[in-house]
Amino acid sequence: MQAGLEPAWKKCVMKVLGIESSCDETAAAVVEDGTTLLSNVVASSIDLHVEFGGVVPEIAARSHIESTTPVIKQALAQAKTSWDEIDAIAVTNGPGLGGSLLIGVLTARTLAIAKNKPLFPVNHVQAHVLANFLTKTSLPDYKLPAYAPKFPCLALIVSGGHTQLVLFNDCFDYHVLGQTQDDAVGEAFDKVAKILGLEYPGGPSISRLATRGDAGMFNFPKAKLGGKYDFSFSGLKTAVLRLAQKEIGQSYDFPSHLIADKLADQQKADFAASFQRIAIETLVDKLAQAYQEYKPASVVIAGGVAANQKLRQQVSKQGFSSVIITDPKLCTDNAAMISASGFFAAEQGNIQADPYTLETNPSLAM
Repeated sequence: MQAGLEPAWKKCVMKVLGIESSCDETAAAVVEDGTTLLSNVVASSIDLHVEFGGVVPEIAARSHIESTTPVIKQALAQAKTSWDEIDAIAVTNGPGLGGSLLIGVLTARTLAIAKNKPLFPVNHVQAHVLANFLTKTSLPDYKLPAYAPKFPCLALIVSGGHTQLVLFNDCFDYHVLGQTQDDAVGEAFDKVAKILGLEYPGGPSISRLATRGDAGMFNFPKAKLGGKYDFSFSGLKTAVLRLAQKEIGQSYDFPSHLIADKLADQQKADFAASFQRIAIETLVDKLAQAYQEYKPASVVIAGGVAANQKLRQQVSKQGFSSVIITDPKLCTDNAAMISASGFFAAEQGNIQADPYTLETNPSLAM
């Protein structure tokens, strides 16, 4: 490249193909200029994992192998976009399941070489936040934010694997204020759901059941930690287990997988509602405290648990000046957030990955 010349994709409308395969969803999407959603295709293997009560890595990886190419073709078709119109490829390279990540990264590397496209690696957790910058689409059934977040932006990132409070000064300039010291909130939902005999994934199952329960029936404790903005949900999960054992008249050595059969339906609903209340209060309390200290221009709730309606309701009651929570379909794992992240990486001049050497990083952290 001659001195003083920018890459061609920085001078015009930029379309990025995103590929996501960090867990059990195989996804591809096309996003234009980081703000316009042109396509978003997700093939989930969750039905294959339900009977095991969680994601089985080997099954997830096999599903990615079967689904990746069809999903990418569908994303291009839905976006009415040819390969000639794609300016760059973005792919999740971590964190996530090693085998699952490998399928997506190898696919992206191959396409980047074959199609001669720039390749940008994306941090899956950070991408959840950048999904909230998508504000335009012609796709039906998407309710996107009316405007993008402004910086500084305070983000609560909540999912099955992560619970973090992060202050963003820019898309890639951020400071982690606090994070979970044990279970992530989504993981706690899954574990409590299993105690109550509910279907995996636990978040939606508990939320549905909680609508029939009394959220004030049980007053579970909130964790007290040294880190002002750190979280802990392991104790809450254990408190549910111990009280459930007590409610059915059993000792603490009674197996957790047998509890559900001895609980009445209303008891299960009350447990679900009370657990959900405390879990959400824990998140919102820390978020409100950080908001008062840092006074950000925007607040973003991101990640799979951001789809929880009770969490959305409680956040909306806090009186924050600007709260942005995207469509639930873009809160759970998807490739649109990967595409958006790839655009912002290119826009800010982040270094492209070498498609011949890019590796996965299952333990990648923010």
